[in-house]
Amino acid sequence: MISVEKAVIARLTKSGEKFEILVDPEKALEVKSGKDVSLDELLASEEIYEDARKGLRVAGEKVNKTFGTNDLNTVIKKIIIEGEVQITTEQRREMLEEKRRAIANVISKRGVNPQTGLPHPPDRILRAMDEAKIRIELEKRVEEQIDGILKEIQTIIPIKFEKVQIAVKIPPSFAGKASNIMRSFGSLLKEEWSSNGSYVSLIEIPAGIQQEFYDRLNNLTHGQVEVKIIKKL
Repeated sequence: MISVEKAVIARLTKSGEKFEILVDPEKALEVKSGKDVSLDELLASEEIYEDARKGLRVAGEKVNKTFGTNDLNTVIKKIIIEGEVQITTEQRREMLEEKRRAIANVISKRGVNPQTGLPHPPDRILRAMDEAKIRIELEKRVEEQIDGILKEIQTIIPIKFEKVQIAVKIPPSFAGKASNIMRSFGSLLKEEWSSNGSYVSLIEIPAGIQQEFYDRLNNLTHGQVEVKIIKKL
């Protein structure tokens, strides 16, 4: 659970009654956007209040009458989704900036400059977002905003999302760890172990993270990895 000092109030007025909970502001907004968040990450207290600042709790009978249940998880999520999360202007500004940078990082990893085949660094993406006057929506998840923002910044810089399929061969001594690394980068389309124990696979990854992918495998195998681009998508 988060500390009470870092928590904000989420409030819902329903059937003439007021219900308040103390929540982590970022996690509460994730819940609003549809993400499943555990109560341990979300709450500063497992209490439901009629006035959180005064510490006045709501009776369990009133909770049950209003929500039709006393299940804490159900009630908490309803208060957040149907109510309002009281974040400060400064908190909102910081959270918007964090989401803005997260979006730029995703676009940088997935996108390439079609003229060079190389990714744009995140700072260049951020500048393009500023030039295009992109408006970040705090209540929406990063993934929900990516496609729309990509279209907007394409008027500023040459960029497109591209994937590549790469064949990889790893020596037997590194095969176990390599399999885990591969899964963290993209979609494994095929994998097998050859008769000598070598790990052979076909993976599809965003074109913008190719160099990072190669670097990880080279560091693991001390340069003994074999890679070949099979297809660009």
